This record gives sequence, C-alpha cells and structure tokens, in this order.
Amino acid sequence: MSEEEAARHREKMARRKTVQDAEVAGKTIEKGLLMVHTGKGKGKSTAAFGLALRMLGRGRPVGVVQFIKGAWSTGERAPLEAMPGLEWHSMGEGFTWETQDRERDVAAAQRAWEKAMALMARPGLGLLVLDEVCIALRYDYLDTAAVVAALQARPPGLHVVATGRNAPPALVEAADLVTEMALVKHHFAQGVKAQEGIEF
Repeated sequence: MSEEEAARHREKMARRKTVQDAEVAGKTIEKGLLMVHTGKGKGKSTAAFGLALRMLGRGRPVGVVQFIKGAWSTGERAPLEAMPGLEWHSMGEGFTWETQDRERDVAAAQRAWEKAMALMARPGLGLLVLDEVCIALRYDYLDTAAVVAALQARPPGLHVVATGRNAPPALVEAADLVTEMALVKHHFAQGVKAQEGIEF
C-alpha cells in the first residue's frame, strides 16, 4: 500500500469513527432485553448458551429452562451446569414425534413454564434462557398471550432469550431483538447423521 493509499484509508476510517461514535453516544436506554432466536437454521440454542457464558463472565447469574430437550444429554449442559451462578433445568421429554403423547407434552411444558416464572421472580438474575419455548408455543402447549404478558411484566433488568423454530408473531412483536437463523445448507440433507459435539 502506498503512502497516499494509507492516508486515504486513515481519513476514511476517521470519518467512519466520527459517525460510529455519534451513533453509540445517542443510545442511552439501558434495560433487560427480550431476545428471540428462531428460524430453520442451526444455532439458535447454541447462540443462547453463548449469551449465558457472556453473562456468567460478567458475574451475573443465569437460569436455563429447556422446554423440549431433556430426554437426552447434550454436550453443553455438563460444563455450563458446573459453572458457579448457573441454574439448569431440562424439563422436556423430547420432541413431539418421539413422545407421541400430547397430554404428557402439555404437562411437561406447563411444569417448565412454572419453573421459568419462578426464575424470573428471582432477584438479581441476569439472563433467563427459555430453550425451545417457541416449539411449546407453536404446538399450543402453552398459551402464547399469557407467556408474552408474563415476559413483558418481568423485572426491568432481566434479559430473556427464547429459542426455537416458528416463533409466534406475538412473541416476535414483543421482542427487542429477533434473530432468524436462515438455513443455507445443512449436512443432514446430505445423509450426515447428528454428531456428538455438534448437534448434542
């Protein structure tokens, strides 16, 4: 890079920094966020557990409630559960095509929601992960309006992340941040099975 090119680059980045600094300075609201990770792509729960690690790294406690998973062991559970400040509850019995018992699935979702409500009421909780709650809402295991109302009434500093495909429109509307994981390519379509350390 020539000296002239380097100078142009510095000027361009200085202008960009001025714009960026002004934008950051204009953001003054601090509050607990309601975040939704949805979509057909892989990584919704993984991203939520990344937030859990970040919150724990800041010394704030985290609660995890799994609404569907629970019938099998996942690789992230053991190390996260061992971390001080994290409380983990796997309360599901597996996906609906595995249980094939709607009443049992509804009862499990209700128990998980009761646990989530108890955690939301806990003073000082930094983050609550509602893993696969969107699936429980999609299949009407829980009342969406009641769940959204409770999430909106949570303590003002509590961050909540809800994961799962097909997030209901009411939850999306109430959320502060919605990320849709888009499926571009997946190894499962090529006949590659779910693998330890990647899917579970």
